[in-house]
Amino acid sequence: MYKRWIESNIREALLDTPVVLLHGARQTGKSTLAQQIGRDLGAAHRTLDDETTRAAALSDPYSFLADSDGLLIVDEVQRVPELFIAIKRLVDENRRPGRYLLTGSANVFLLPRLNESLAGRLEVTQLHPLAQGELEGIAPDLLGRLFSPDLAQVLTNHAPLAATDLLERIVAGGFPESLVRSERRRQAWFDAYTAALLTSDVRDISQIEDLSALPRLLTLLSSRVMSLVNHADLSRTLDIPQTTLKRYFALLEAMFMVSLLPAWTRNVGRRLIKAPKLLLLDTGITASRLGWTGAYLAQNRGSIGFILEQFVTLELLRLAATNPSNYGVYHYRTASNQEVDVVVESRLGRVLGFEVKASLSVSGSDFNGLKALQEDAGQQFHAGFVIYSGADFVRFGERLWAIPIAALWSTI
Repeated sequence: MYKRWIESNIREALLDTPVVLLHGARQTGKSTLAQQIGRDLGAAHRTLDDETTRAAALSDPYSFLADSDGLLIVDEVQRVPELFIAIKRLVDENRRPGRYLLTGSANVFLLPRLNESLAGRLEVTQLHPLAQGELEGIAPDLLGRLFSPDLAQVLTNHAPLAATDLLERIVAGGFPESLVRSERRRQAWFDAYTAALLTSDVRDISQIEDLSALPRLLTLLSSRVMSLVNHADLSRTLDIPQTTLKRYFALLEAMFMVSLLPAWTRNVGRRLIKAPKLLLLDTGITASRLGWTGAYLAQNRGSIGFILEQFVTLELLRLAATNPSNYGVYHYRTASNQEVDVVVESRLGRVLGFEVKASLSVSGSDFNGLKALQEDAGQQFHAGFVIYSGADFVRFGERLWAIPIAALWSTI
């Protein structure tokens, strides 16, 4: 069993918060983590995937929730929306910390019929698929180290790192169930996973009857990962109305299958205006939808660019998620098309830039986007990195470094 980075966040929240919601896509390990915490705290556990349990919750939500003196864990809480109203009333009557630990496979804040009753009454934590650092059992302190005031000391006092199995890590992804399977069986698992998600799970939270275009949309989005979102172009390609496309897109967001990486600018007010980038939940899903294996990518290095960028972006997002109040994650693009793949901004406004390259070597021109960010951010700019497939830390100028991709899952 893997040690999940956000476990300590949940335990801490239960000490001072009545309701904690652990949400994320199916099969990321939410129930396993919740039950592990629950065993330590002597919690009762109920899952709404069980038909009898769900019927009891629908029949009398208040009794279902009130019949527990300690912590109550409720899995897949989005399946009985009526529970949220009952939780609101019960918590308002007694704000004792650690009353409910809920898990959900749908983002309740994107479901209008659910989110109003929850506002201000709970703490929310998202569980992502496994980060590479979780697989390796290291602490999630990379971002803190890279924000160190003495960065040169951090990067030069360690042995070079080697990214020996990069392609296999990319196509395997981070779902616990997919990681224990052979390559052939892993493809079958991803097929079954997405089929179930795009049929029964989506119907649980939507009023849309015709979902036939959803599988085609997911495959199309897999080919557009890390590109700027363009609903009009997606609509034309799929030959469906843009209004329908946006409803489908919202459903995939609600199920955590897709998300948007916002743009970074110094003007905070413009961040919601500039176009976001498209991000899929996991590189394993992207590779499976496109039929890519590690062997295919090894023979077709020209295809690796955007899925490698997705891989790095997801790793940085999972690191940032361990302290979401401290870090925001963005992309950067100028009017002249200078860009930086990932920007991490600290709560104090300091900025790290990350440019991703698949090559084994780095040249000065690879830093052009980072230099544009450095000029734009001014004193906010802390450091810029080209992440590449080589093994050495190499300095390329004031606060500019080339670093091995393996640094994302190793102790530096």
